[in-house]
Amino acid sequence: MARHSSTVTLKLLLLLVLFRFSISEIIFEERFDDGWQGRWVKSEWKKSEGKAGSFKHTAGKWSGDPDDKGIQTFGDAKHFAVSAKISEFTNKNRTLVLQYSIRFEQDIECGGGYIKFLSGFVNQKKFGGDTPYSLMFGPDICGTQTKKLHVILSYQGQNYPIKKDLECETDKLTHFYTFILRPDASYSILIDNRERDSGSMYTDWDILPPRKIKDLKAKKPADWDDREYIDDPNATKPEGYDSIPKEIPDPKAKEPDSWDEEEDGIWKAPKIPNPKYKGPWKPKKIKNPNYKGKWKIPYIDNPEFEDDPDLYVLKPIKYVGIEVWQVKAGSVFDNVLICDDPEYAKQVVDEVFANREVEKEAFEEAEKVRKAREEEVIDRPLLPIFIHRFYFELWFS
Repeated sequence: MARHSSTVTLKLLLLLVLFRFSISEIIFEERFDDGWQGRWVKSEWKKSEGKAGSFKHTAGKWSGDPDDKGIQTFGDAKHFAVSAKISEFTNKNRTLVLQYSIRFEQDIECGGGYIKFLSGFVNQKKFGGDTPYSLMFGPDICGTQTKKLHVILSYQGQNYPIKKDLECETDKLTHFYTFILRPDASYSILIDNRERDSGSMYTDWDILPPRKIKDLKAKKPADWDDREYIDDPNATKPEGYDSIPKEIPDPKAKEPDSWDEEEDGIWKAPKIPNPKYKGPWKPKKIKNPNYKGKWKIPYIDNPEFEDDPDLYVLKPIKYVGIEVWQVKAGSVFDNVLICDDPEYAKQVVDEVFANREVEKEAFEEAEKVRKAREEEVIDRPLLPIFIHRFYFELWFS
């Protein structure tokens, strides 16, 4: 009987899983398998100026899986632009999940690693930095100071960056960036399946005026008592308190043997602080029974606020693109996903990170090789310089 019950439970769980995936939708997913060139169009933007970089189809130097390839920026101090056309969709009345992975294998120095989602018609051959987008999401690094995570939304033709200072990862391992936007205009930002931040479009972007504003005409009521503590009205000064001297003669002091009253006058002991003196008397403090707290300016409805129930709705997305500039190239983009199911996005991250330790070991090994080569380069030039100087001095001696 117990065995039959457990079998029924397993079947029900399986049905629930199948039902969830049947109603969720994977709008676009790119793992950059063979044939990716047929889905993506490389832009010719900046080509005529000799400033256009290219993309290599590779797993990179220390991938957790050598068969899991992405596209890697190639060519230093270049602009990189590539895009894919997708089936146009809208996020109205449903959750939007945008996710991708990036690995900065290079010392980037300065450059972007973000991704863009575009609407309307885009000439993919001319896709570039000036091409309008509906959302831009991802890291931007410059030196040791700038490690920004961009979340820029377009609303009625104007771009609005998130007001929070979000930071991206800067090491050389693979990281997943996930942006989730819901029909109530709430959002979540995840890095490697861990929530980095969350909030609302109403408060974290300056798209709409705030719902509430401070009432600048408000004044603190005259009877508002904001004293947390007050003097104890029942406290009384101890009798004789004011007669306690601040200093007293040092009881341990002794008149020196050489003291001569006729010449030196009457000897007086030096003064020392009186341990019984407590300073001017003050009544003790007690909690104020009438304390109302610190007065704050009240908020009122903002007359300029006009709600937009479709605030969260982006223009229908029709393209996904990578458009970045980098001083040093070498970033591997992969695992681009657009869907409406956060659980599926989480599953993709878990699947790739199953090889996380392998990637870390490969990176550590690559670092050992790199450092060994750097030491060789440092040591190598010394011998030729020494030989050249020896023969030069021999020739002219």
